[in-house]
Amino acid sequence: MKSIWNGSISFGLVNIPVKLYSAIESKAFSFRMLDKKSNSPIKYKRISEKTGKEVPWPDIVKGIEISKGKFFVPTKEQLEAIKPEKSDTIDIVEFVDQDQIDPVYFNSHYYIGPAKEKEKTYFLFREILQTTARTALGRFVMREKEYVCTIKAYKEGLLLTTLNYSYEVRDIKSVDALQSAPKIGEPELKLAHELINKLYNTQFNIEQFKDTFAEEMEKIMKKAAKGEVIEASKATKKVRKEDNLIAALKASLD
Repeated sequence: MKSIWNGSISFGLVNIPVKLYSAIESKAFSFRMLDKKSNSPIKYKRISEKTGKEVPWPDIVKGIEISKGKFFVPTKEQLEAIKPEKSDTIDIVEFVDQDQIDPVYFNSHYYIGPAKEKEKTYFLFREILQTTARTALGRFVMREKEYVCTIKAYKEGLLLTTLNYSYEVRDIKSVDALQSAPKIGEPELKLAHELINKLYNTQFNIEQFKDTFAEEMEKIMKKAAKGEVIEASKATKKVRKEDNLIAALKASLD
């Protein structure tokens, strides 16, 4: 696996040489827009909203809208002055219990591996995080962006998760209709508990879940590559609607 960042973890006077690897690999299909008549890809032109003419790349700059129709275009010098300095160190700020961090702050996941085999400081760090059930909180810069992150023991190695900043997370109170919760009766609670217990599994297995659309698309693409005729067929599902909540719960249990 190819690393995407090389550096070290630093806490106190301890320095751990590490490499960062992407933990997630998207399997989603990427559709392209094509000309319906010729199946040739569509290209976009850079058209000015004001003149209606195409703008060549050398004449394009990046700006931020500061009010309706008004943009601020920072200079290269202004950006350089505030851009975070390139970092090759993940600075550990503190350690917290693993359950202290709200999952809504989790963003992207990366594996941390040792920079070289038998790196004792790496495995000592992993061992102490595992035995204490603690999570390290740190800061680092990657690709000109400053991140706050967590590092925890994960299976044979370490898992780094970048976090959303507090001001990036929306307040759940802004969700409509949450403040008008109806009263839940005992019969409904009892039936709901029974249904949950019926579907309860002591072991979580993510492998039982599949992206059926992606799987079917892969089959279709293989057939298309061989020049086979693709027939469209879709299984029909019977949907039973229950207007009464208690009746729906009882039907679910049956």
